[in-house]
Parts: sequence; C-alpha cells; structure tokens
Amino acid sequence: MPELRRLFRNARLVDPESGRDAAGDLIVEDDRIAGIGANLGKDGLGADIEVVDVGGLCLAPGLVDMRVQLREPGAEHIESIESGSKAAAAGGVTTMVALPNTEPPVDDVSVVEFLARRAREVKLTKVHTYAAATKGMAGKELTEIGLLAANGAVGFTDGVKAIADTLVMRRVLAYARTFDQLVIQHPEEPSLGGAGEVNEGEIATRLGLAGIAPAAEVIMVERDLRLVAITGARYHAAHVSTAAAIEAIRRAKADGLPVTCDTAPPYFALNETAVGDYRTFAKLSPPLRGESDRQAVIAGLADGTIDAIASDHAPWDQDSKRLPFSSASYGIVGLETLLPLSLELYHARQLGLVDVVRKLTSAPARILRLGVGRLAAGAPADLVIFDPDAKGRIETDKFRSKSKNAPFDGRPFQGRVERTIVDGRTIFERAA
Repeated sequence: MPELRRLFRNARLVDPESGRDAAGDLIVEDDRIAGIGANLGKDGLGADIEVVDVGGLCLAPGLVDMRVQLREPGAEHIESIESGSKAAAAGGVTTMVALPNTEPPVDDVSVVEFLARRAREVKLTKVHTYAAATKGMAGKELTEIGLLAANGAVGFTDGVKAIADTLVMRRVLAYARTFDQLVIQHPEEPSLGGAGEVNEGEIATRLGLAGIAPAAEVIMVERDLRLVAITGARYHAAHVSTAAAIEAIRRAKADGLPVTCDTAPPYFALNETAVGDYRTFAKLSPPLRGESDRQAVIAGLADGTIDAIASDHAPWDQDSKRLPFSSASYGIVGLETLLPLSLELYHARQLGLVDVVRKLTSAPARILRLGVGRLAAGAPADLVIFDPDAKGRIETDKFRSKSKNAPFDGRPFQGRVERTIVDGRTIFERAA
C-alpha cells in the first residue's frame, strides 16, 4: 500500500511530452505519478488520499534547468547546494545540472560523488553535474570521460570557458562519441572575445568599453559543427545569443547533425541597452546583444532551432559585482526568475504555453537523457503548480539565493510559482 496518495484536482494540466493542455486531475502515489486524466476522483479513491484543489492553475512537470553554477565546493559564501536548491524550489525547478567550475573543479570522480552526497543530504531539488572536459578546465588534457560518466556526470564541458584548441576539441568530441556522451560548449572564440566586456557596437563605443564581436560566437559554433560532422558526437551549444550562430545551428540540424542548443532569459528579455551607464548587474558572458539578435533568439525559440531555456544562474557576491565595470564578474542569478521571464514569451504571443513549458522541461530532459520532465503514469512526481497570470514585480532582495546580482529588480512579471514538488514531496509552497 502506498505511504502517500494525493489527488490534484481541478488543474490545468500542461504536458509538452504529450501536447496536453487541458483541465483534469493527477494522482501521485509515493514518488510517482499514478494517473492523469479527467475526473479521476469521481468514483471515490478511499479515505487515505489527500485531495488538493489546484483551483484551475497550471500543473506541469517541474522545470529542468540545464545550466546552473552552484559554487560548492569552494565558494559556499556566494552560493551552496542548499541555498541554490532553495532558490530553485522557489522558481519551480525540480532538476538542475551544475557546471564543473568549482574549487576543486569537477574533473575527478571524488568531486562527482561529493556533489551527489551533498544533494542527498539537502534533499530538495535533484542535482546533477557536468564534469570538466579537460583537466582543470585548462583546455589541454582530457579528463576520464568514460569513468566520470559511469559515476554520474551527465555531460562534459569546460564551463564558462570555451575549449579553444581545435585539436583538443576534436579529441574531446571523439572520446565522448565513444561513450555516447554529450559535449557542451561555451561558444565564444576567446582570442576575439576574451578581452571584451560588452557587445561590440555603439553602446561599447559610447561607454568606452572593450567590445566583444558577435562574430566570436558564430566562429566557434561553425568550427565545432565541422568537428561534429567528423566525429559524430552529440554537441550542445550553450546560451546562444546571436542571429548568425542560431542560423548556423539551424543549418546543421537540417543536415542531420546531432546538435542542440539553449539560450537564457536575458538574451530574449533584454538587449545591450540594459547595460545603461555601466550597470555591472547586466554584465554577462556572452554579453547582451543588439535588438536584432534578441529578435533572432525569439525566432529561434519559436521555430525550434533553440531547444531549451536554461537559467544560466551565475551567483556573485557584492564584492564581485559592485566594482568598476571592467573589474566586475560576468553573470547574473536566474533560478527564481526563469519561469516568469520565460512566460513573457507566452504573454507576448511569441510562443504557446506548451512550447514555453517544453523548453523548460521535456526538451532539456531529453537532451540530458534524464527520466524527468513529463506528466505520465509511472514518471517521477516532480511537479510545479503555477499561476500564469499572477502579476507583480521582481524583488531581488527577497531571492532565496545567497546572491542578488540580477538586472531585473523592479521588472513587472506575469506568472508565479505556487508550489514545487519533488518525488511527491512539497519542497516549496507560497505563503498565503
């Protein structure tokens, strides 16, 4: 007999895997979904079942965030698995994948095991990790891809740094292909982008800041796509931000290459003008782009070229951000704003609701080959209940993350997480 039985009644069920967007009910038994459909409780389900009236709100698979920096081990004062998991829970994220740029980096089985153990101890969201593609993320010597994969790494990347050496990248792809593993690239040719701070163009010139040429992204993507054609490896371009790179990936997909990509909310919600007068909270890597590139990101999401939306959560303390622009660190927090910012695409009628949810759930789960991200009998009971129409303003000082570095403070939103459930356990519920 199940220990826990719960009926979620009167929900708007949103499941991109099946294309479902309809009123109905969902039953959870222990850590699994036991049933989904219309009027499941009409014939009675016994006294041992808890009934939750969803009140017509959306009930969807929990979000799967495929790009998060958690800073543990090494910089727990900035973020930790516990604080990051609390932020994720408040954002409706039930599964997240951490980048390997910790201290020490995730280039050894012992660090993979440490992260898995810490996630079990915290017992909030599900936490997976990528492993470094090269030792120390130095871009020279390959890590033990097969061994790391066998011990839980779900993909291989040098995090926020591109694998710049072409021969090394070819070897990474070829080795990963042997073990059928995913390689994730930060797509920026470093000799073109490394010294820059903002997008090359009028804003950079006016502010007197070094520019990062948009071509740095497509040059790296096109090089990698040639190597994918040689090796046949599964390749994923992270946080794409330019029209040219998106078009290159679109062509590669049409040619049948095993290529996927994601973007992050800043690249469709903001453009380079958000930098304003040296606003370091809008300093990202890749940088915020021009309006035509922002529109190209939206078009890439709409036509399916861009598979997924990730938060690109990059927490920093005030000492790292409240500095002269050239000295400030790159990146913003994003776990708690991932859903409301993504729902802007729905409210602007640029994507349907099922399509937005797909980019946040089943699509990243499929890329990473994780058995989550869908509403189906037997699937893990990882769920988010959200009100797509709830309005408010983003308040960064109320974030659960230890860090508050986001350029969205005060921005109006429409769409709010009400409850987050992992393996049948409620890990976040909005106070009444």
